[in-house]
Amino acid sequence: MSAFGLFTQILQLLLSLLLAPFFLGWLNQCRAWLQNRQGAGIEQPYRKLGKLFHKDAVIAESASPLFRMVPYVLFGAMCLAASIVPSLATDLSFSKAADAIALAGIFALARIAISLAAMDIGTAFGGMGARREMLVGFLAEPALLMVLFTASLISRSTSLTVIVETLAHRHFEIYPSMAFAGIAFLMVLLAENARLPVDNPASHLELTMIHEAMILEYSARHLALIEWASSIKLFAYVTIGIALFVPWGIAQAADWLGMAFALPILIAKLLVAGAGLALIETLVAKQRIFRAPEFMGTAFLFGVLGMLVHFLLGA
Repeated sequence: MSAFGLFTQILQLLLSLLLAPFFLGWLNQCRAWLQNRQGAGIEQPYRKLGKLFHKDAVIAESASPLFRMVPYVLFGAMCLAASIVPSLATDLSFSKAADAIALAGIFALARIAISLAAMDIGTAFGGMGARREMLVGFLAEPALLMVLFTASLISRSTSLTVIVETLAHRHFEIYPSMAFAGIAFLMVLLAENARLPVDNPASHLELTMIHEAMILEYSARHLALIEWASSIKLFAYVTIGIALFVPWGIAQAADWLGMAFALPILIAKLLVAGAGLALIETLVAKQRIFRAPEFMGTAFLFGVLGMLVHFLLGA
């Protein structure tokens, strides 16, 4: 384990914890500006987390130890996911222990954990949200794997660091297959992070809730960890998109000078990505939950098309 890899790993983990609420606040603020509203400010997620951490938790009498344990499992899983995605440099200590397939498995673990916790109390809303979450996840995970497999076929490796090095630090090539994969990944990102048009994070209408329905029974520090984990998940998905589709600016191994430029480049990419997601959410409307299979089926189709284009054209 090199000193550069250890330093990069620790720095990336800390940045994920600190920048995830910032990115969510920037996204919400951009969405407010596009809707001609003032907005709560970029720092609103930080204020919300601080307020929740200072409250006393209220837990239902029927809650099992699983209900109390899930927020910590969810937070740890999302931190691990954000740690293995090369957003600053390709030399990461955790990169040898996890690849693209393991990354999809980490997201699946978090999804199963929060769904079990939602059903643990036995409320109608929790069970409804858990079923909907598993429906969306069941359809989104194959599409995500198709996207990752397309990039893996180009780099001939499932290692995220090798994929980034192939796409960013070798001779420049245009891959038409990655265009189809990019559309599929964007649709998966919106669905997996409870964004429009699959879910509306600003709505608490009982008949349309997915993510919010699963966490209605949580409060205080438990709710804070879940909200923080949700922002880290969104941050991780955005950094996956950056690593796969716009990897330029990510430093190579032992490149200290490249690291100096990697951080401001990453922040600039996050600002652009947040504004782009806000624009998409402003232009689209919430669709019915029964249309989610069609939406995710389309994402899977684009992912498969990306793989077919690579096989047929070799690009």
